[in-house]
Amino acid sequence: MNKSRIIILGVAVAAAIAAGYLARNLASAPDPVVARAAPAEPAFDLTEVLIVSRNVSLGETLGDAVHWQAWPADVVDSSFITRDRAPDAAEEVQNAMARVNLYAGEPLRRAKLIGEGQSFMSAILPPGKRAVGTRIAADTSAGGFILPNDYVDVIMTRRAENGATPGGFITETILENIRVLAIDQMIREDEDGRRVKVGETATLELTSDQAEVITAAQQIADRLTLALRSISDVAAEPTNQGSYLVTGAGRGNTVRLIRSGDVSIVGTPR
Repeated sequence: MNKSRIIILGVAVAAAIAAGYLARNLASAPDPVVARAAPAEPAFDLTEVLIVSRNVSLGETLGDAVHWQAWPADVVDSSFITRDRAPDAAEEVQNAMARVNLYAGEPLRRAKLIGEGQSFMSAILPPGKRAVGTRIAADTSAGGFILPNDYVDVIMTRRAENGATPGGFITETILENIRVLAIDQMIREDEDGRRVKVGETATLELTSDQAEVITAAQQIADRLTLALRSISDVAAEPTNQGSYLVTGAGRGNTVRLIRSGDVSIVGTPR
């Protein structure tokens, strides 16, 4: 046999022996270890906060319009309702009413709620304010366009009994920049933002002094008219408060007369 063939055959046999050895070692090798990542720890602490699920209008009962949602603990305000402090709050507030408009996604605060059994009107009145109703019609309430939370001036019209305008009428603004709390029993617009009907009674937010003024005016006036103010004038300081209707001091060319218990304001010559 040729020497070169013998060498090639020897190399082939050695390679076959080496391949078999490697195959046997691989077959008996243990399964590889797969490294698994540990679950990531949250980067911050979380706490569950009671959230408004949908828009809730002023005076509307909450019902199921709330749900729990996880919030970063370091941004949770002390006024928020949390599950760790009040675990049953979602059920407890179902019969509560909204003191103001609530919007979907905002954290619920108890200060914005009126508890079950509480009077709604007294709950929405600011401290020191009074609610007084006055009769209105379309022609005395800006054609029916006055809505709750609008601001108005109260204009008094009365017949001049004598003086500079005998047989005529005297018209004057007795209260300015007065907030309308309600029209009849409506304390908000309807869902589409439209006026439902022309009301017959407007409930006004007044101080105790203003409440006395409008009560006196209702006895004296032939007509009280509400004049709608522009929203840009709401911040203006009122100048006419009509206190003379109560004090009897008179205003301009008028005097306050009391006849057999009846009070009237009449004009005097200039």
